[in-house]
Amino acid sequence: MRSFASSGQSIVLGVETWKRLLKTYHHLAKNLVSFENMLAAAHVAARGKHDKANVQKFMYHLEENLVLLKEEMAAGTYKPRGYISFYIHDPKRRQIGAAAFRDRVVHHALCNIIEPIFDKTFIFDTYANRTGKGSHAAIRRAQLFIRQNRYVLKCDIKKYFATIDHEILKQHIRWRIADVDALWLVDLIIDNSNEQE
Repeated sequence: MRSFASSGQSIVLGVETWKRLLKTYHHLAKNLVSFENMLAAAHVAARGKHDKANVQKFMYHLEENLVLLKEEMAAGTYKPRGYISFYIHDPKRRQIGAAAFRDRVVHHALCNIIEPIFDKTFIFDTYANRTGKGSHAAIRRAQLFIRQNRYVLKCDIKKYFATIDHEILKQHIRWRIADVDALWLVDLIIDNSNEQE
């Protein structure tokens, strides 16, 4: 069930009604594999990583690498490489999965196309990986809430990404995206991401 306010009244909608109200997007694949989108994605993926050997190698042959990726994506032959797993302590121990640079370019190319579709459906106080948001904005907002409220709950979801049900995630994405070529890539990335627990 979803609810939203309309003229001061709360309206509760069933999932099927909610899905019918959402705009579904078609014909995304053409923009997804455009050279301009791939080029922009490569530059975003390389930001802050120009000193890494794998990034330098990809960027040195940027045009031919992008053309190859574009052709693989358009033909449906693109296959992600494996993730490199490592642990960080910030302050608790967390496992991180890092995609190969060429795969990060594909991730950014996909996000360039689907992010605007989903961004407008997020609540205001969603800060991770959103334009104009981020850690500093989240901290400022949290400080505001702390000053206005007597109690604060600080919590974390243990192994959040490893416990997301991939089939439910794919179904939610299909409420907004109906382009089979774009969905093929979405499914491929999801299926090759974090191992499920």
